[in-house]
Amino acid sequence: MPSSNGKQPFLSVTMKDCDLQTFRSGGPGGQHQNKSETGVRIVHRASGAVGESREHRSQLQNKHAAWRRMAEHPKFKVWLNRQLWYGGMLPEMRVAEDLRQRNLKIEGRQDGKWVTLE
Repeated sequence: MPSSNGKQPFLSVTMKDCDLQTFRSGGPGGQHQNKSETGVRIVHRASGAVGESREHRSQLQNKHAAWRRMAEHPKFKVWLNRQLWYGGMLPEMRVAEDLRQRNLKIEGRQDGKWVTLE
């Protein structure tokens, strides 16, 4: 989806990439805690990173906090670095792309000088 400046985002992570789990959070809060599923756990499927929040009374606030924690998780950061490094490609695909003829410059020596060979 293009942004306001018309450019495509290089990488985007949305809730579609994650599993959302809600649960009764426990802890202080009286009878309300046993009836409402305000605790939230977000699991990013590709990286296995987990963010969890149960400290707010609102499920929406817990969802925001869980998302932030998931994005700060070391597993997510490793996954993100790999995506950025390989441009979203698997390493094998990246190597194959880099070795295509159009991406290679072949040089050889002619008359004692390095020249590009066709």
